[in-house]
Amino acid sequence: MHIVRSPLRITLGGGGTDRPSFVREHGGFCLTAAIDKYVYVSALRPFLPGVYLKYSELEHGVPRVSDVRHPIFREVLKHFNVEPQIELTALADIPAGTGLGSSSSFTTALIKALAVHERRMLSPAALAELACTIEIDRLGAPIGKQDQYAAAFGGVCSLQFSPDGSVDADAVPMSACAMHTLEDGLLLFYTGLTRSANAVLSKPSADMNLTRVKELGLRSRDALVAGNIYEFGRLMHLHWSEKQARGLSTPEIDHWYHEAMAHGAIGGKLVGAGGGGCLLFYTEDPKELRYGMAQLGLPEVRFRFDFEGTRVIT
Repeated sequence: MHIVRSPLRITLGGGGTDRPSFVREHGGFCLTAAIDKYVYVSALRPFLPGVYLKYSELEHGVPRVSDVRHPIFREVLKHFNVEPQIELTALADIPAGTGLGSSSSFTTALIKALAVHERRMLSPAALAELACTIEIDRLGAPIGKQDQYAAAFGGVCSLQFSPDGSVDADAVPMSACAMHTLEDGLLLFYTGLTRSANAVLSKPSADMNLTRVKELGLRSRDALVAGNIYEFGRLMHLHWSEKQARGLSTPEIDHWYHEAMAHGAIGGKLVGAGGGGCLLFYTEDPKELRYGMAQLGLPEVRFRFDFEGTRVIT
């Protein structure tokens, strides 16, 4: 048996600028951090023929890959031309719909597990690009390439999306002190509101000016490189304020954000494509912010950064 894990991610800046329509015209930029919450996929050869899948549902002894119901399982199995005698199991630390890129983390973990099962080598870049091909080109998901690259590479990463479709992934060159300060000051809280990123992104909306979002993302990266983590938090708040001014929030989420600011947050954001998921804040007083969020009944998702990306663990 082979077991692969793939990290979830938080977006630190530039979210949404990886959308294909924007990238083709302007190029995109995202600042991401992989976290130690994972999607796991195991692969083994069962005694009996057929495809056996275990996820939120069960598919037992499917005779042909083309008959597999789950679209990502089906397309990845097709890509590897796997003999229909395989058992795959998927598990996750956090449920889908939380805005942490779980779908793409699942895709990268599945591809890596099947690559190892079939004794094939894949670099992180090749893994991420194949995941993009499966999700975007073959399945038509209305998403960009941020989540696949964040999962494949891990770490705190800057992602440059070129109009020609290429992606440059680079670790953000931060000092150890700045990295620890950032990691200790970022707090993540689950709102209890789940949503599908595909459903959100497929709807036309009066979205925020993505050119401005890209600019703020680049400034956020520069603040991290300079070790000015307070400025990074201030830029998060500036982004939120501009988004709120455009009516791109809800009264409930606005209330939670206001309370977080009253309890020491410097800035924050809703992680993911909007409408629910998790709230991420930067603070220099984690104890006070945790107290304020506990009063609201929002559970914290404690995390550290992951610097390994998608990898085989056994």
